[in-house]
Amino acid sequence: MAMATQPTISGAAEATTATSISPAREERVFLLLSIFIGIISGLLVVSFRMAIEWLSVLLLGSAPAPHQWRLLVAPSCAGLVIAVLTRYVFPQVRGSGVNQTKAALYIHNGYISIRTMIGKFLLASFAIGSGYSLGPEDPSLQIGAGVASFISRRVGLSRERLRIFAPVGAAAGLAAAFNAPISAILFVIEEVIGQWTSAVLGSIVLSAVAAVVVARWFWGAEPMFRIPSVTLRDPRELMAYTVLGIVGGVASLVFAKSLGTLRPLLRRQAEWFQMLQPALAGLLVGGIGYFGLPEVMGAGYGAIDQAMHGQFAFKMLLLLAAFKIIATTVSFSSGTPGGMFAPTLFVGAMLGASIGSFEKMFFPSLTGSIGSYALVGMGVLFAAFLRAPLTSVFMVLEVSGNYSIILPVILANTIAYLISRTLQPVPVFELFTHQDGLYLPSMEEQREESELHFEDALQPPTVPIVEGKESLWAIKASVAESEEARQATAFLVRCSDGLWYAARGEEMREVLEVVTAGDAVEAKECLEQRLGPERTPLIFPDQQLSSALPYFKRWPLLPVSNRAMRGALEGVLTLDDVLKRYQGR
Repeated sequence: MAMATQPTISGAAEATTATSISPAREERVFLLLSIFIGIISGLLVVSFRMAIEWLSVLLLGSAPAPHQWRLLVAPSCAGLVIAVLTRYVFPQVRGSGVNQTKAALYIHNGYISIRTMIGKFLLASFAIGSGYSLGPEDPSLQIGAGVASFISRRVGLSRERLRIFAPVGAAAGLAAAFNAPISAILFVIEEVIGQWTSAVLGSIVLSAVAAVVVARWFWGAEPMFRIPSVTLRDPRELMAYTVLGIVGGVASLVFAKSLGTLRPLLRRQAEWFQMLQPALAGLLVGGIGYFGLPEVMGAGYGAIDQAMHGQFAFKMLLLLAAFKIIATTVSFSSGTPGGMFAPTLFVGAMLGASIGSFEKMFFPSLTGSIGSYALVGMGVLFAAFLRAPLTSVFMVLEVSGNYSIILPVILANTIAYLISRTLQPVPVFELFTHQDGLYLPSMEEQREESELHFEDALQPPTVPIVEGKESLWAIKASVAESEEARQATAFLVRCSDGLWYAARGEEMREVLEVVTAGDAVEAKECLEQRLGPERTPLIFPDQQLSSALPYFKRWPLLPVSNRAMRGALEGVLTLDDVLKRYQGR
């Protein structure tokens, strides 16, 4: 028997199969509840959007125009009501809803009170309907999460399930608000939960699809915006989209810095002044509309559609983008409940349309439409400001139904995202959590973290390696001849099935001690038969290093195998190797 301290390569790998386990009853109930949550969330979001539209017509008129007194009066009076109700009745409705949902997930075990959900519905619809420069998507996300929290509590689910249900409802609310299930799913994964399992993904998908089915029952299946198909006949046109990405990255910095500066400044003021802030913000936003730019009031989807169809001049587009940033910064910083998605899309559309208009004026030979630039601009600012690059691409595709625009979207969004990451290291939602004294997990940081893998701590084997098919007597004789083997704390046994068994030194010596030359049957028995069918887990160099820790309770070391060749040893891991690698990181 040859005793070795270095591995030898054995035969080709064989495919291993995993047995599938049928889902338990609890899992089936979980999936059914996800569909039910999606339906209820869809109905609430439809009602929410209808309430905003009804209040907008009631308070601002069907066609708001400059120099109408109601543009000043409606948001100012609404601000007073919102301030009182937020202060004394619904204290948890401030903010957009994204951070509040993350806080419910990571701090409150998925708990969102029914009062907060009702308050978000009422006050956000009142604020947006009266003209505040805020959007309905983020509140819809929190409303959906609130539905999920309420239903899961009524059903009596465990704490773990309660936490999972919050993002399930969030995806349903956002999907119904955007009429875009893929974007909602991706955003919840990118910015709310950060990671997922197949069970969680299945529930999120079911709830989002159910919510969109309900929304389309009322609104139809048509995308939010329609533009002609985009055909890039001239490669120079990509330069214009590159410029749009740069402009969007810089604009997102201005937007984020404005919010990051004004929001804490207003929150440090005296309590009586904080009560007046929503009304003063409404007066300022109304003043912008009164003196010539009513398009910046409310969510602004009508103005986005106008920009896509080239109905604004170049200078007007720049003015709308600039004053939308101002109006949104004031509205949000005052503590008025409402979202950031719609204002972000508005600013991006105006910047994109302005680039398209500039191209038409000075480079008429290029074939790009203003609508395509406006649409790409929406994704650009979404990627840069909200820091959701993957969601931004699919959002543009879903809200337009135009997949021919994919190349410009990816190019411009990537440029804007990289510029934003460089100039503004802390994402705006994370900045808000720090200002609120919370430290929720940063999904962007998690995506950027470099995980350690087995290969980072891998060491060559220094313990004796024995063949499991050899007889116990032969192995005992070899061990007796080697001082190193007699003192070894562990042995690696190469089994005939291509797997490994890591035996502690004491275990191996106990097995060999009872073997005598006089007992022919026992002496001829092979080692792997005596050890039994158990084998050390089959692990590979690219797996995450943290997953090795539970194995050391049973095994003294872990052999790490080559993925292409069954039984080929890449190296070994010990608990000491793992700890040293983490400490030296």
